[in-house]
Amino acid sequence: MVTFTDLSHINVKGGDGGAGCMSFRREAYVPKGGPDGGDGGHGGDVIVEADPQLSSLIDYRYKHHFKAERGTHGQGARKHGKDGEDLILKVPLGTVVRELDHETQKPLYQIADLTHPGERVVVAPGGIGGRGNIHFVTSVRRSPDYAEKGAPAQEHWIELEMKLMADAALVGMPSVGKSSLIARMSAARPKIADYPFTTLVPNLGMVRARNGHSFVVADVPGLIEGASEGKGLGHEFLRHIERTALIMHVVDVTGSYEGRDPVHDFEVINDELAAYAEDLAVRPQIVVANKCDMPGTEENVERVRAAAEKAGYPFFAVSCVTGAGIDAHIDATAEEGFELRIKAAEEARKAAEEKPIRDWEADRRRRDRRIDIKNLGGNVWRVSGVGVERMVIQTDWDNEEGISYLMHRFERIGLDERLQKAGVKDGDEVRILGYAFTYESPDHDDEYAELKDSDDEVVEEFIEGDE
Repeated sequence: MVTFTDLSHINVKGGDGGAGCMSFRREAYVPKGGPDGGDGGHGGDVIVEADPQLSSLIDYRYKHHFKAERGTHGQGARKHGKDGEDLILKVPLGTVVRELDHETQKPLYQIADLTHPGERVVVAPGGIGGRGNIHFVTSVRRSPDYAEKGAPAQEHWIELEMKLMADAALVGMPSVGKSSLIARMSAARPKIADYPFTTLVPNLGMVRARNGHSFVVADVPGLIEGASEGKGLGHEFLRHIERTALIMHVVDVTGSYEGRDPVHDFEVINDELAAYAEDLAVRPQIVVANKCDMPGTEENVERVRAAAEKAGYPFFAVSCVTGAGIDAHIDATAEEGFELRIKAAEEARKAAEEKPIRDWEADRRRRDRRIDIKNLGGNVWRVSGVGVERMVIQTDWDNEEGISYLMHRFERIGLDERLQKAGVKDGDEVRILGYAFTYESPDHDDEYAELKDSDDEVVEEFIEGDE
């Protein structure tokens, strides 16, 4: 039974917004009751949240579609619709969230990197609820016969990639004793056998040293030559080494696995780490020569020691069977890990001061405000963009007042000005979604000018053509 998954593609969709209500106050002795249509409720958001209790993305292995609750419609008597409930998707610490291309399913950009307990990001915002006709009263329109439709929520695919949050990672060739070592050091009980690739999934163990320090160690499936290019099992799990502050490089000094030379294995693994990610080549490393209790290993122990010291790495000779050298190795690793954590925290603090943490929500809103204007040939133009398309969708096209209000919104976001800059002339056809307009230069009075449209944001970025 599969219990570990570290990469998943899922489809997320926020809840649709509820429609606003078009209603007028009707009661005894109030012959001219004004508009009283309530707003539609906002749709719920789909939120990804880091949960330290989880260790895998197994919940997303078989279920791939997630949708938040929609908002309910507004009613008369100024009764607003209920907002939809948010849908929270729990993921392990260290999960990277990326936007996927809907056609190729290839990552487009990173949305968030969730490395702290409770950290969350909205991956699919709910649709905005439509406003009731109480919002459209002006000095010239006292009885607006119009209410907005609810905005549909966006639907898209995202990638969840889990990278283990461990202090140290055990790396090495298959069958060098990594699983035996983590079992000796901690309470972890991985599968141990005398054949290669016994470990098929990463294992985590908590190790406590005699000096009181503790650290989390990850046992990664064995690597082979060419792992950085996809050979063996290592390519799938090299990502779990990226976050570790320290590498524990385990070498089998007996050469029992296919009669290999331990020094050559040491060099091959380091070459593969460097080939996968350049920063792994300079990552702090401790070399652990395992199985030193076996007869005739003295020469290989010294050869590996010399190779490690030449590379500038601390060296320990241990035996997972007898326990020889284990405590000294744990103490040194715990001390090194403690110093690295302090250093990492200080670097993170300085980085935060120099460059504030990226606001993913602001990035999303900025993308939503983008407008693309493209000439389709001749006098036909196409306008696209999440924000402007949402305005069109919210409009009741069977209502003349609704169309007038849409023109008002276009003017408020500066669409007319941008159309003129793009080269659109009077009489040209402008298409948005499935609707077509004949463009006319704005020279009329805006009967909705006195309204304050708090949800309409000025477009910050303008894209002309295919740029």
